[in-house]
Amino acid sequence: MESEHKKSNNETGNKTSRREFFKRTTALAGGSALLSAIHSNLFAEITNPDDPRLITETIRYTGVSGPMIAYMARPSGKKKHPAVIVIHENRGLQPHIKDVTRRMALEGFVALAPDALSPLGGTPEKPEDAGPMFQKLDYEATKQDFAAAVKYLKTNPLTTGKVGCTGFCWGGAMTNQVAVNAPDLDAAVPYYGSQPKAEDVPKIKAPLLLHYAGNDERIDKGIPEFEAALKNAKIEYQLYMYEGAQHAFNNDSNPERYNKEAADLAWKRTIAFFKKELK
Repeated sequence: MESEHKKSNNETGNKTSRREFFKRTTALAGGSALLSAIHSNLFAEITNPDDPRLITETIRYTGVSGPMIAYMARPSGKKKHPAVIVIHENRGLQPHIKDVTRRMALEGFVALAPDALSPLGGTPEKPEDAGPMFQKLDYEATKQDFAAAVKYLKTNPLTTGKVGCTGFCWGGAMTNQVAVNAPDLDAAVPYYGSQPKAEDVPKIKAPLLLHYAGNDERIDKGIPEFEAALKNAKIEYQLYMYEGAQHAFNNDSNPERYNKEAADLAWKRTIAFFKKELK
């Protein structure tokens, strides 16, 4: 499928005014405490962890590194649903990603968010402590740990056997790697993730929906080679560029980067894509 470069004024955000609001408010208040309070109010979790429509739990599945910790959210009831793996950013399995996982479950999926840092004891309480831990991971093993989540969900009695994968930033890159390393994956939606090696692209069997930010030079420079490899391998894909948005535009816990217009549009496209490919 030919790529679709969608550029619309509706995809530009108001992050500049949002950023200025935070800067001015903090300056007037004279401290970070108020900023933290405002941040908590404006960027609180969208879903309720105790939503009666959902069943949430922490589970473990077997990866090549050993037991993998994962947060699962699924619709209540006995009906089977297709599954979606949700892969976190490079700060680990934070509340924001658990919130995204619940959002996915509310759309009718068994959503599973594995913790890449499971081999090191799991995501630490302080996000700033997670960064150094990522440097200690065996990246090749980590790719297989996430690919193992596909196998786990394929055979899970809660699912229909259809499995998709999405991820953000570091998780977007890992989503691409899951597509390379799990040939039985049914759909993949990486958000602004670094691309796999061109020679690995032919291993991808799942259709792709690719989201990129217009202001993300480091990641975007890899798009031409990736597209060429996808076309040469005749892999089905769609590509959307969100002009005016920055890397991590979906993260509503990060007011410096969050772009509501781009995030909402990308999410709408993501859900429609998964409902089509995982039905």
